[in-house]
Amino acid sequence: MMRLTVKRCLGILLVTALSACSQLPRGAAVQNEITRNADAPTSDIAVYPVTRAFLPSVQQWPSVGEQRHGWIGSTRGSIAQIIRPGDELAILVWDSGDNSLLTSREQRVATLPDIRVSETGAIFVPYVGKVQVAGRTPESARLLIQRQMEAIVPSAQVQLSMAEGRSNSIDLVGGVKNPGNILMPDQNFTVLGAISAGGGVGNGMQNPQVKLVRGGNIYATSVSRLYENPHLDTRLQGGDKVIIEDDRRYFLSLGAAGREAQHPFNRDQVSALDALAIIGGVNDTRADPQGILVLREYPPSAISAGVRGPRMQRVVFTIDLTTSDGLFSARNFMIQSGDLVLATETNLTDTRTILGLVGSVFGVVGAAGNLSN
Repeated sequence: MMRLTVKRCLGILLVTALSACSQLPRGAAVQNEITRNADAPTSDIAVYPVTRAFLPSVQQWPSVGEQRHGWIGSTRGSIAQIIRPGDELAILVWDSGDNSLLTSREQRVATLPDIRVSETGAIFVPYVGKVQVAGRTPESARLLIQRQMEAIVPSAQVQLSMAEGRSNSIDLVGGVKNPGNILMPDQNFTVLGAISAGGGVGNGMQNPQVKLVRGGNIYATSVSRLYENPHLDTRLQGGDKVIIEDDRRYFLSLGAAGREAQHPFNRDQVSALDALAIIGGVNDTRADPQGILVLREYPPSAISAGVRGPRMQRVVFTIDLTTSDGLFSARNFMIQSGDLVLATETNLTDTRTILGLVGSVFGVVGAAGNLSN
């Protein structure tokens, strides 16, 4: 009698365990739980399998995530210094004449130090007046002053030296070993030259980005892109601000992934396969290789009339890693900032859990039977 009662109780436990299978603990949803209502009239998501046929279409859709700025191609400038407002000039006037207006018998040189170029680009020279020097090289300015001086002092000879001011310098704001204000040695000073003058890019930066602030405009690109494309090493202008910073873009990984975390972009373009490598792959015992999902939300403008884009703002891209088409397509499908890479659970996870519960129950049944004997 006692044995029968124990078996009935354990049977009830077994039925209860099996009835709860739909609520078994899991680390993520299975694929059809996310995509099964996509075709319903009230659905607010669109599902697209990532295949070779689909790639040309999605590549024309609007981008999402971190705003991307354009960049300026390189140009060639003068290798000479150019005088600009704010620069300081030092002028020496040599005169050997006996009745010189500028010198005496004991002192044959007149010194005019620390002459700051005005906002209008002019300087004041005694007995000559205002001389427009901005836009000239130091040698051109020297010859101009000497010609105007000769009208008063025929034997005068002029020397001129220049110290760059703010208009002939750039600010290297951060991301380098020695940030600060850098004087431009000539008019062919480039972004990579400025980074070099600042001691190079700081250690430990993730895909460092170059941001150039010029007036009210912002331009940006990656340091690696400048290294690989010399024609993009743009020439700087006085007053430019150069900022080196980490790539702000990121994507998320959840589910049966190797790591559940927020991951920064480690290169300019990260494909779906790159993303899987960054997150450490997927869990061999839990993940469904046919159910790798990329969840992305587009702005309302992406579904406007006349725009090549998705049917809905919320989009689920499905990737099947068990086919060659899926693998090759994943290599060419680009992750965008803010994307969620979700490794869904395989249905076998539930099966293993159920079998484990059943095995545990029968183990208890067997143990109870032995006790009753």
